[in-house]
Amino acid sequence: MPNPPTDLDRLSIDTIRTLAMDAVQKANSGHPGTPMALAPVGYHLWQEHLRYDPAEPLWPNRDRFVLSVGHASMLLYSLLHLTGVQAVDEAGRPNGSPAVSLDDLKQFRQLDSVTPGHPEYRMTTGVETTTGPLGQGLGNSVGMAMAARWYESHFNQPDATLFDYHVYTLCGDGDMMEGISHEAASIAGHLKLSNLIWIYDSNRVTIEGHTDLAYSDDVETRFRGYHWNTLHVADANDAAALGAALTQAKANTDKPTLIVVHSIIGWGAPHKQDTSAAHGEPLGVEEIKLAKRFYGWPEDSSFLVPDGVYAHFQQGIGTRGKAAREQWQASFEAYAAKYPALAEEFRAIEAHTLPEGWDADIPTFDADEKGIASRDSSGKVLNAIAKRLPWMIGGSADLSPSTKTDMKFEGAGSFEANNYAGRNLHFGIREHVMGSIANGLALSNLRPYGSTFLIFSDYMKPPIRLSAIMEVNVVYVFTHDSIGVGEDGPTHQPIEQLASLRAVPGLTTLRPGDANEVAEAWRVALSNPRVPACIVVSRQALPTFDRTKYAAASGVRRGAYVLADAPDGRKPEVILMGTGSEVSLCVATYEKLKSEGIAARVVSMPSWDIFEKQDDAYKESVLPAAVDARVAVEQAGVLGWDRYVGRTGSLIAMHTFGASAPLKALQTKFGFTPERVYEAAKQQLARVRQSS
Repeated sequence: MPNPPTDLDRLSIDTIRTLAMDAVQKANSGHPGTPMALAPVGYHLWQEHLRYDPAEPLWPNRDRFVLSVGHASMLLYSLLHLTGVQAVDEAGRPNGSPAVSLDDLKQFRQLDSVTPGHPEYRMTTGVETTTGPLGQGLGNSVGMAMAARWYESHFNQPDATLFDYHVYTLCGDGDMMEGISHEAASIAGHLKLSNLIWIYDSNRVTIEGHTDLAYSDDVETRFRGYHWNTLHVADANDAAALGAALTQAKANTDKPTLIVVHSIIGWGAPHKQDTSAAHGEPLGVEEIKLAKRFYGWPEDSSFLVPDGVYAHFQQGIGTRGKAAREQWQASFEAYAAKYPALAEEFRAIEAHTLPEGWDADIPTFDADEKGIASRDSSGKVLNAIAKRLPWMIGGSADLSPSTKTDMKFEGAGSFEANNYAGRNLHFGIREHVMGSIANGLALSNLRPYGSTFLIFSDYMKPPIRLSAIMEVNVVYVFTHDSIGVGEDGPTHQPIEQLASLRAVPGLTTLRPGDANEVAEAWRVALSNPRVPACIVVSRQALPTFDRTKYAAASGVRRGAYVLADAPDGRKPEVILMGTGSEVSLCVATYEKLKSEGIAARVVSMPSWDIFEKQDDAYKESVLPAAVDARVAVEQAGVLGWDRYVGRTGSLIAMHTFGASAPLKALQTKFGFTPERVYEAAKQQLARVRQSS
């Protein structure tokens, strides 16, 4: 290489830049500008400040690095490669392979590569969270910082500090424009999360052009209003200023910190200072040659890592991280000898296992015709579980008196700036970031839940979707599940929300039909650490079925089950199916048909996605193809029910939005009455008999 730089810092930074431009050029897709501009920031943070051991990338007291500007993924991939981060197996143990090899960089944005367009959790070791939709990484980082504070409060002892890590987040103008940035920054400032450091790349460029087109916020003043500490670095290439800011941020003890860093998009590509360098367009062969000439690189080189760069990173973050991790491991062994119960609890958290007997106190609900609202039975079950599951933590978007999601037992407490040991989270009216924070908590191996009314699940669909993509066990408790909301009217009565949630791959959605189904729904929701779940419950009372007369609620575990069947082993002539509050309508109709000598079957279907995972034999045993006289009842939109009722079955569902009225008036208006279900069943029987 002609005239090679002798400064290893500069050489390493330019290696990050050239790897980014080469990968994007080879893929003919991607965003080279931001990785090039932020290469000095990423380099100095990782090499000099981040407490992280590339050889043991999941050690518990590591600092977390969140790339909220996910389109700058080549910055992270380059760092993972150059620092020698090791890949881990399913158990979290290093497997001897690099997390990102040079060949992986060459496969950027290609099918089945570990270097997708945006970083994906689980796909690539070293990626702490999936960041794609702008702003999500900010919310995740708040959850991670909250988890760190909870770990400190729960595990640290006067003579032993197990946890004291920081969470660093790299964000940009797009993150700051998204509304979730307000929610995340507001709650982080309120909670005084001084272990949270956001580095804001203020390059003043978005896809449409200069940010002046749509954005003129005084960001530092805005964040001071959130009770953040704000620092300013005028030039991303100023290592001394950046280092001083990071050191000051780490020393801060009473506020989160925002470091505003000014960069030039596509720095080092002197002829291409436009938005294409940042968003989705390679620089081009000639522009890359010019940039490499500017760096002192061979113009025709590709994916070049100069001699000394790997060793330089090993001497920096590698040596520093290994020492910190080994010191922590020794501390943990001493801690385990002195505090064995706490150490065992932490091992269970890391292993994603639940304590033995975690569900032993879940109540069994006696038969009761009047019944109980499923939000109330859910609250009882939640408290029974949480008391035995110390790392279960959660709350609601200012609605816990309505959603019944507060932990009421002694010692639960509220998570606040003066009590990070509390387990009741108060998200305020911030549904969107509630979901993102819950993801951050789950990524930190806690068992979080968040709650609001089902209608407001629309406000948090992005983090719900990301829970499923990342395969993290967040439980979303959604109450006020139907037109049963009554007088609040159409704006608060969910119609299409169930279909929307059911459409998310990898998300379990449960709408239990009585209190004992609620208990089973919670068992299901917590049983798989890689599956997020929504538990959808009612405000109004639901009858509690007599389980000596009807099938056991354990059928919930298979998604759908025969709750009541034709007597004496007779083949059913008509199948009545429903979810939630509507199951009781099916049961009432079943009893009437039974009194008339008609063989009917009731199928409770709390979870379609679980039912669809059952084998064909089980599905046929519940919904035999030969019985096409079917009635489905659900106070929600019709989408999806056709797979179960067929083209000739009857569907009593919502075809419009609701109305403001007392519940009984609404049930009559929209046909959710025993009389209407009975009428539909008789019509189905008549159709079948007429055609036979």
